[in-house]
Amino acid sequence: MERSFKEEVSALRLGDGDTFHGEGILAVTKALLQSGVSYVGGYQGAPISHLVDVLNDARDLLDELGIHLETNASEAGAAAMLGASINYPIRGAVAWKSTVGTNVASDALANLASAGVKGGALIVTGEDYGEGASIMQERSHAFAMKSQIWLLDPRPDLEIITRMVQKGFELSEISSTPVMLELRIRACHMYGTFKTKANVAPKISTNTMLDQPEFSTDRIVLPPATYLQEKLKIDVRWPAAEKFVVDEKLNEFFDGDISDLGIIVMGGLYNATVRSLQSLGLADPFGKSRIPIYCLNVTYPLIPKEIASFCLGKKHVLVVEEGQPCFIEDAVQAALRRAEINDPKIHGKDVLPLAGEYTGEVVLGGMTKFLELAGSSATDITAIRSTHDRLVGTKAQAAEILGAPVPGRPPGFCVGCPERPVFTAMKLIERESGQFHISADIGCHLFSTLPPFNIGNTVLGYGLGLASNSAIDPLFNRRTVTVMGDGGFWHNGLTSGVANSVFNKDDGILVIMKNGYTSATGTQNIPSSPHQDEFKSTDMGIERALDSLGVKWRKTIHTYHVSEMAKTLREAMTTPFKGLKVIIAEAECQLEKQRRIKPINAAALKRGERVIRTRFGVDEDTCTGDHSCIRLSGCPSLTIKESSDPLKVDPVAHVNNDCVGCGLCGEVSHAAILCPSFFRAEIVQNPNAWDRFMQSIRSTVIGWLQPA
Repeated sequence: MERSFKEEVSALRLGDGDTFHGEGILAVTKALLQSGVSYVGGYQGAPISHLVDVLNDARDLLDELGIHLETNASEAGAAAMLGASINYPIRGAVAWKSTVGTNVASDALANLASAGVKGGALIVTGEDYGEGASIMQERSHAFAMKSQIWLLDPRPDLEIITRMVQKGFELSEISSTPVMLELRIRACHMYGTFKTKANVAPKISTNTMLDQPEFSTDRIVLPPATYLQEKLKIDVRWPAAEKFVVDEKLNEFFDGDISDLGIIVMGGLYNATVRSLQSLGLADPFGKSRIPIYCLNVTYPLIPKEIASFCLGKKHVLVVEEGQPCFIEDAVQAALRRAEINDPKIHGKDVLPLAGEYTGEVVLGGMTKFLELAGSSATDITAIRSTHDRLVGTKAQAAEILGAPVPGRPPGFCVGCPERPVFTAMKLIERESGQFHISADIGCHLFSTLPPFNIGNTVLGYGLGLASNSAIDPLFNRRTVTVMGDGGFWHNGLTSGVANSVFNKDDGILVIMKNGYTSATGTQNIPSSPHQDEFKSTDMGIERALDSLGVKWRKTIHTYHVSEMAKTLREAMTTPFKGLKVIIAEAECQLEKQRRIKPINAAALKRGERVIRTRFGVDEDTCTGDHSCIRLSGCPSLTIKESSDPLKVDPVAHVNNDCVGCGLCGEVSHAAILCPSFFRAEIVQNPNAWDRFMQSIRSTVIGWLQPA
């Protein structure tokens, strides 16, 4: 995995009254153990990938408590696990990246929400919205409303977050409804402290198993039970949830002396809101605000009575709700009208942007506009505007001093990434055949759409590249290509892509990037990973799966062999064979490989053993400064430098010390028939006698051949 938590998981054993100090995700894991959870599952995805990683590192503790851990093949599989809580008083939790993960899990979630649960069912979603997001800009709120799944959005404080985990299970059980707990990326990785409780061994577990199954047609999602289930949602489960939220004070009220104003804020945006008030002199360094705040740690269902009570007597209220549509702002308006409260003017999207992340600067600007519109006698509007202009002006001054925008730095493949050579081969084929349509997929390989490759025309979802290609391929005058990672293959590509293509006798080309892991989310293991732990099967392969589905044209190529890859792509484009053609581009993820071999090499060096490290370089006397090698490779370690030859005006290519010796630069030069300026060198550490002897021979011969 990207990061090991083997040291930190010791904090999961803390008992009553101890103080936990650590990262948000680890705190959530501790809260799950304190809540008596019986089973946990999940599918990796930012920003909650580490939740499953932490649990994997804590397997010894889970086994002691009798907690079952499942590393699910997809979010749908994780959501379906929660079915264990439908008939039995078993607490379960699953995690995934939203909103894309929630979309994948939607079938299971809709059925789960309809049937209802006996045991607490908690869904931890990484709310990947805003500047740090890696997906389309959507929120989980709409899905929660659609299926009546209660949505918690805890204030970014470890005490509050861990309390919401515990109360989330209780809310789920008392209302027989699954609960979603959304965590923004900053909350997942924030550090803090909270007082711990002892871990609770579940009553039903792998140590104390069930004896008899329970059955009730009322819990089967099939008419006529479905009509009763919807009725129960509205008449019983919803009121029970509202009562629990009020009784347990899950939402927070913060008083302030400027009583004619108020702020209603989503829990996850509380810190940014208070920070803006601090900047404007309306909150102290400890976060105590002069303007009353109603903090929504539960954003669905909203509590109309709490909204009405908070707004009563106020002249202006600001709703800080990130994203669109503005569900909360509209619900606040409706609640006030139904309560016949007409006094407060509700502000929200009139002063804050309709879309985009509410960063500190964005909230600061919106708060300033709100205060100007409110015109409260308790605030000095002139001073507030002056403070805002001074804070924002600092950024403008920095831009003026800089003179020009900082050049864009699009993300790209890691040094030595085994996927880069495949796109190099594609660029070479495009020189011969012209550009061809490429259906992209979710994963590291999506970086191919950025410079220097600019390859990939569409992306529709994880493992859906081949399915999205099924309509365009028959309409093109040349064969089209789909690129899919091995993680995407096991997630959705096997059934939605390959099975669909073989069944319909499609004639496209599928390139599977077999790097061994779901690398984009931290190199978690998948069924075809080369190195499995004792808890996973070692007998699952992509090749066997393809053969079982009836794929007749299949070739496996080592990715770093650019010429061979280009030759195979050319063959796939021109072969008379009709049907799906699959090229498996195989080489281990370079990051994972380096994490594996560096400790081995370090230990060998410490023992005084001989270690060889391969590096590549450029002979600047031969380099012409054409830089085609860079345009066809894009490796971060392949850069430029000023030539030492005064007659060469253009900078020459240069390989810096980040090089991992993958050999792509040399392969590119060979395949593209570029200049022969690249050389391969072996750095021998702790050389033996033979190495020293050969070095003396080489040095002597080189001395003879060099001019005086």
